[in-house]
Amino acid sequence: MAHPMADILGDYQGFAAQQRDRLAQRGIDIARYSLSHLAYRVPEWDQYLHVRELLERHSFANRENVWNGRPISLIVPAEPLEVLGDKVVPLIELIPPVHQRIYKMGLEHLGVVVGESFDAFVEAHKPVLTGQQFQGPNSTPDPVYILFEDFTHVKFYRLSLRESVEIYDGPFDEGFRHVEWTPQRLVTATGPNPLPR
Repeated sequence: MAHPMADILGDYQGFAAQQRDRLAQRGIDIARYSLSHLAYRVPEWDQYLHVRELLERHSFANRENVWNGRPISLIVPAEPLEVLGDKVVPLIELIPPVHQRIYKMGLEHLGVVVGESFDAFVEAHKPVLTGQQFQGPNSTPDPVYILFEDFTHVKFYRLSLRESVEIYDGPFDEGFRHVEWTPQRLVTATGPNPLPR
């Protein structure tokens, strides 16, 4: 039976398989690693609110905070999403409108937990890594990533996104809490721009 979130997220199983296969072509086998999350990005604030509501109907908790000037919601599905035959996705990261560059809308990245071998992993795969994302003082450590031609990513973490958040903010409590936030003007190198609505 299909997961109820499939109607909202689209073919998340195909997305995870595509990213796994792309990594294999670059010499990275993720079979032994667990997954942190799937990220889903939307282009407009109103759509963020709508998708958040739909996802929460099939979830038991969330954690929403303002990061980089806009809210991001971490949503815990009531039933984890199964991918790649034997893996589960325990968290959905819902990301609202972009803030500074081109991103893929919809399923945008897969998070992989490398664990304690993170430093050795980074050293071994430097030639194929695109970069490292700096996520602030509480990141443990900042994830490294590979950016693909279609602007999707795979991000590699020492700890899962949920574990990293819980170290500083405590466990996810059952239920849903949302931050108060209104779309504002965004100032970039090209000047002030309204956020898309």
